[in-house]
Amino acid sequence: MSTVWTSPDAPRDIDAPAVAAQPDVAAWAKAMDTESRLGLHGRTLTQLLFAEPVLVRSERNGWSEILAPWQPSSTDDLGYVGWVPSSHLGELPNAATSPVAVTVPTAGLFAEPGSGQLAELSFATVLASVDHAEGFTRVALPDGATGWLADEALRAVDSPAVPEDRIRLGSLFLGLEYLWGGTSAYGLDCSGLVHAVSRVLGQRVPRDAHDQCDALEQIPTDEARPGDLYFFARPGQTVHHVGFVSPEGMLHASETGKLLENEALRPERRETLVATARL
Repeated sequence: MSTVWTSPDAPRDIDAPAVAAQPDVAAWAKAMDTESRLGLHGRTLTQLLFAEPVLVRSERNGWSEILAPWQPSSTDDLGYVGWVPSSHLGELPNAATSPVAVTVPTAGLFAEPGSGQLAELSFATVLASVDHAEGFTRVALPDGATGWLADEALRAVDSPAVPEDRIRLGSLFLGLEYLWGGTSAYGLDCSGLVHAVSRVLGQRVPRDAHDQCDALEQIPTDEARPGDLYFFARPGQTVHHVGFVSPEGMLHASETGKLLENEALRPERRETLVATARL
């Protein structure tokens, strides 16, 4: 997977694992303390999961300016815009049917069923399935290769879903440390959580909270039910935060320095609650 940056000059020394030719996002996230994570504001934008399609708009000194069509954004009709190391890009699989999504925090990708792990894939990775055998699904990989994933880690993207699925899937990440721009099991921000869970359930929603608020069906707040969304904004400003309505109050990735949590709506949160929407 690849982190998307505001410019080729944005990464710091501590970000070296994230921009290496073979990125190690897990090690990168683990190495950062709260101060380092705060420093990502204005540097990182989002993340691309394994085999996620992009359009390349320009190239410069080993970096590519890309658009991510699976991440709708008001900044460009074609998708989210940012920069990634060109070494992170490859050819998309030819197959694009029967998509399956990873529904666990991380899943092993195997050369053959049950042996020879090739990679660790994050939650919300979507791949085309091409075969099934003995509890495993064969999937199409970039550059023409194939691999195998355990069926228990997958769901068909077009399978029926219910609102409670959003709470169940989001709860997999309780205690995960907030990561600005995060869309993966190694770190999530507030809108990244909503975007990733929705992707697993076959619904493509905008990447950022303010765009999610603009795009989704608004409902009266007193009609909110688990799986809906609360949006928050300060007076006269755009929406800056989103969370899933839950039986306890709200399931959300709060802010840098805090953990993903399911908690009652505190008074200071209620003061900035500006909209409720239904997916």
